[in-house]
Amino acid sequence: MQDNATEVTAAGIARLAGVGRAAVSNWRRRHADFPKPVGGTETSPSFALTEVETWLRTQGKLAEVPLRERVWQQLAGHPEGPVTALVHVGCALLLVNDRPTVWLELSAGSDARLAELLPAPLDQVLTPRFGLVRKRAVDTPTAAQLLPSAPLLRGAADLAAELGTRKAYEFLLGRHLDANPRQYTLTPTGLAALMTDLAGTARTVLDPACGTGALLRAVAAAQGASGIEDQHLYGQDSAPELAALTALRLALHAEATVTTVRTAAADSLRDDTYGTLRADAVLCHPPFNERNWGHDELAYDPRWEYGFPARTESELAWVQHALARLKEGGIAVLLMPPAAASRRSGRRIRADLLRRGALRAVIALPPGAAPPYNLPLHLWVLRRPALTAHPAQPEVLLADTGVFTADSRGGLDWQSVRTAVLDAWRPFDRTGTAPEQPGLSRSLPVIELLDDDVDLAPARHLPPPAAGGGTERLADVRDRLGETLRLTGELTPPAADPRPPTRWPLTTIGELARGGALQLRTGGNGGHARVPVLTDHDVLAGTAPSGTLPESDEEPVLTEPGDVVVPVLGGGAIARVVDEATAGAALGRNLALLRPDPVAIDPWFLAGFLRGTANNRQASSYASTATRLDVRRLQVPRLPLDQQRTYGERFRALAEFEEALRLAGRLGEQLVRGMYDGLTDGTVEPA
Repeated sequence: MQDNATEVTAAGIARLAGVGRAAVSNWRRRHADFPKPVGGTETSPSFALTEVETWLRTQGKLAEVPLRERVWQQLAGHPEGPVTALVHVGCALLLVNDRPTVWLELSAGSDARLAELLPAPLDQVLTPRFGLVRKRAVDTPTAAQLLPSAPLLRGAADLAAELGTRKAYEFLLGRHLDANPRQYTLTPTGLAALMTDLAGTARTVLDPACGTGALLRAVAAAQGASGIEDQHLYGQDSAPELAALTALRLALHAEATVTTVRTAAADSLRDDTYGTLRADAVLCHPPFNERNWGHDELAYDPRWEYGFPARTESELAWVQHALARLKEGGIAVLLMPPAAASRRSGRRIRADLLRRGALRAVIALPPGAAPPYNLPLHLWVLRRPALTAHPAQPEVLLADTGVFTADSRGGLDWQSVRTAVLDAWRPFDRTGTAPEQPGLSRSLPVIELLDDDVDLAPARHLPPPAAGGGTERLADVRDRLGETLRLTGELTPPAADPRPPTRWPLTTIGELARGGALQLRTGGNGGHARVPVLTDHDVLAGTAPSGTLPESDEEPVLTEPGDVVVPVLGGGAIARVVDEATAGAALGRNLALLRPDPVAIDPWFLAGFLRGTANNRQASSYASTATRLDVRRLQVPRLPLDQQRTYGERFRALAEFEEALRLAGRLGEQLVRGMYDGLTDGTVEPA
């Protein structure tokens, strides 16, 4: 049976059964009839999926494998690798979407018959979708290539019947990307939407370094919402697997009668497939800091209208490639490293881009907008000058959204970033100038930037936001700090009388969960883009939910008032009670949520005892680089509810004192920074 070829690791078994990996290790040791490894290595063995399924069901540890989990395990364990599996699944889902009756007829027989008959109808679907373009990214798979995928394709079709073809493919692709974060450089959803907004309405859009298709998908979503028809999306990537995944993703996202999708597998700089294309818009998240981009063989390429890029200026090669693929008046938006705005090796090209009116805006994003997350990346907005236009534009827009930097490792407030950027860009785009917003945006005459450095870093040209009013704001911060320090003194808990340790009868979180006194949930890997996410750093820092999760069809775990949230990584003794302000947020990764039954357990009593140092030490396990908390092993005393509430009130008072200390620290830092800035920019007198 072909399905036996699908293998799962211990981690996959744990996901199937809804347990931790330690439980799988225990099963292997304790049960002689546990399935034997069929592959992998001695330290990381793999097992036959059907044997594991049968064993789990026989042991009563599994009623039925969820369909999406089974399909994912089939995909992850595909003998040719998950990328090949995703390509085959995408092709099959296109057939299911466009010709459902053909799929039903083909899938009625055996796997061998399905694989033998599938190539011809697939080609009839793929060729109209992707054309006969040179280096087409998605070739029709052969019968021999499809045979190992036949069980997976059947499962994917069943999943599509449950979720829809687009959502089924997005789930599988998103799970693959999450499982391999270092393999792919992803463009976050919020950033892709902002770049699409800056490009505006466009019928023909090119992404010459399309990756997994995030930018073109954002374009398709935006244009679909606006009702535009006859749209053409072009993508190219040097990695064949990425070009194929992008093509299938877009084809499943867009209607064939409305949108044309063309993707090619080739290096855009060295081997441009769309040399004659003139697009309305180009969106690009190019690879950064590439030395081997084709400098030696492309010295006389006609695309270098603004100067031949130095070997260290690969990003300026991408900028000029984007301009070369635009029609007159077309707009390009590129994500750029901040060094590209100031490196001396690129100053001549930057100067010519300014003189000829091609570079219209440089927008600095907050750190954390996209990888590498420690840098404040830039967006360059460019427009291809018309031949009849004046040779120079009088002004260029510089903006810096660093003020929206998140206070934690969670995601940015993309809505605030988007509003600030578009409020500056749209009037500038209409009139060629925009009112100055101190510390945020300013349109400068081009002549002011054409010095020896041609430094376009926005922060170097924007006045500080505190100018003309910083003293009043500092006085307000000082007053708030004094009030908070007074509150801190009032909340200082009284010293406890020394007494010997009390020996309570104890129970564990695992026992309480099994008895129904509380529910135990863990954070997920997917959710809805509009739902804020409570991250582990939010819990540690006591801040509001600030994270994001990849959008998927997985239902997120939403917090409720009285829930107790515990980080499982890092070894800290922390537990946070969810209040009304935090309720409704999705539970982030590396967090466990305890939802106590209010008639059995007081949440503040529970959170307080979970924070005990000794409690955390006995429930923690240690790896070479991290500490992980087994929440089920944490202990709490068996006490009557009224006695729990007495302890709970004391723990609540401690939490209020802790929050007051945090606020005092933040206000103190703000006051010190404001004083330094005021003294150095002259808005505060030394006296």
